[in-house]
Amino acid sequence: MNFANVIDKAKTACENVGHNVSEHFPDVRKTIPMPKGAEKEIDDYLLTRYACYLVAQNGDPRKEQIAFAQTYFAVQTRKAELIEQRLLEVERVKARAKLQETEKILSGVLYERGVNDKSFAIIRSKGDQALFRLNTATLKRKMGVPASRPLADFLPTISIKAKDFAAEMTSMNVQTKDLQSETMIAKEHIDNNAAVRKMLLERGIVPEDLPAAEDVKKVERRLASEEKKAVENKKK
Repeated sequence: MNFANVIDKAKTACENVGHNVSEHFPDVRKTIPMPKGAEKEIDDYLLTRYACYLVAQNGDPRKEQIAFAQTYFAVQTRKAELIEQRLLEVERVKARAKLQETEKILSGVLYERGVNDKSFAIIRSKGDQALFRLNTATLKRKMGVPASRPLADFLPTISIKAKDFAAEMTSMNVQTKDLQSETMIAKEHIDNNAAVRKMLLERGIVPEDLPAAEDVKKVERRLASEEKKAVENKKK
């Protein structure tokens, strides 16, 4: 296949996905020596990394260089996918730990106002119902969460952060407004979760319709195992 044809196909692919062709395939020329000291100006190719990828994808895999490039980019793409997935998993684990800390602080604030563990669980459940429009037990069944496990262990990252945001507002407002009765505190928590829900809906996100995520405990164990292997490999 003629290299110019490959370049044209790569440019078309670049244009079809909305990228600026001139940025990735700038027009350049170079001068080459000719007999008797003469020189000749010819077209040349200056490619970005993305352009190289497109050229490789549109090239003839029977050519050794093209086959090598296609393999290289396939491997690099997979590495990038794994790194991205790991970062997302780390973010979710951190969000879950943050929610636990926020709820621990909130529990302490409420304890000072005479709210015991049982009442705190009820208040938290009312908050979930305001956020998801379903009570905790119903939402667990819908998402396939074991009845004995915390709902948040199976929520996607955005839902975990939504719960955390509402709990932080409750913790702050209970102290700022000096709320004392369980009824007033429960209403505050319900209102905060409802406000977070409204914000999500305005951005097209329906929290109760989001699919369950992998058990965060399994994710934690996998990340810890991968970290351990990475440390062991460095020692070798």
